[in-house]
Amino acid sequence: MKKSRFTETQIVAILKHADAGMPVKEICRKHGISEPTYYKWKSKYGGMDASDLRRTKELESELSQLKRMYADLALENRAMKDLIGKKVVAPDAKRAAAGYLVQKHELSVGRACRCVALSRSAYYRRPDDWTVRDAEIIAALATLVEGKPGRGFWKCRKILRRQGRPWNHKRIHRVYKRMNLHLRRAARRRLPKRERVPLYVPRLPDSVWSADFVSDALVCGRRYRLFNVVDDFNREALHIEVDTSITSERLVRVFERLRKERGLPQVLRTDNGPEFLGEAFTSWAKSMGMAIQYIQPGKPNQNAYIERFNRTLREELLDQHLFVRLGDVREATYWWMLEYNEDRPHDSLGDMTPVEYSQAARNSTFELSP
Repeated sequence: MKKSRFTETQIVAILKHADAGMPVKEICRKHGISEPTYYKWKSKYGGMDASDLRRTKELESELSQLKRMYADLALENRAMKDLIGKKVVAPDAKRAAAGYLVQKHELSVGRACRCVALSRSAYYRRPDDWTVRDAEIIAALATLVEGKPGRGFWKCRKILRRQGRPWNHKRIHRVYKRMNLHLRRAARRRLPKRERVPLYVPRLPDSVWSADFVSDALVCGRRYRLFNVVDDFNREALHIEVDTSITSERLVRVFERLRKERGLPQVLRTDNGPEFLGEAFTSWAKSMGMAIQYIQPGKPNQNAYIERFNRTLREELLDQHLFVRLGDVREATYWWMLEYNEDRPHDSLGDMTPVEYSQAARNSTFELSP
């Protein structure tokens, strides 16, 4: 649009000549303007003084500023509504929110930083990778909590201080939380790694025993368990313990009774049941010099002697009778064990009973352990 060569103050002064009585044609000829231009000025500035014009210009300027402010606020308000629901607290989150406002709503970097209360220098600063910066602390904490999920922050910090680590406790705590170690961790119980060992065939009595549990129910539906101990050399049933619950402490009493009657074996082969893994039983076996050989989980064939005995016990006794009381089970297993050891021939023993096979071995030229 072509800019007028007359200022607004000059235009008001020209219009004043008409108010003083000067003809319009003479005013137009004197100032070099056309009549349409004059009447256009009159419609716009007629009846106004210089002070009124100045006040009008100020109002227009303020109105223009208010419009710009409203437009800016409306734009920022619309952009901030889009951020509702996004938690913006950490510098990384604020930096991401400011970048979102710049890219999505086309705000300037300065306005976007003001919206999320972030300085421009923090916006342009390249964030450090904390996993690289705190790699040593991460490795140290991971080593401390490995296998010990119950260790808290202060315990880890005290251990690191005893190790002479120079890190501040605030920095350690920041890394500790970023690793989510402050959350409650459920310790997953794992069995120790078991090596696969071929089934050893003992050549001497009382060198290797096998032990396992069998479960059954009374007529009333109450469950009970049978704890069986077998000598792998001659398949002899050494003991059958019957009860509704048999713990590690109960196993200790059973083997103490066997130790007084005939001694203990060099090796006891078992599965990975909680009774055999209990602290009471393992500590007692270690103090007595009896090694416990655990089979691999899910590999019952590695304990084949006791598994074959369990099958015979179930087929010949448990599946053939209904028991009302535990006393009936104990009495039946006692008489069945005597028959099994003294009267029942075994194919693997050359059709000899376990007692006969043991006596033959003792009378042979084998050198038996005392």
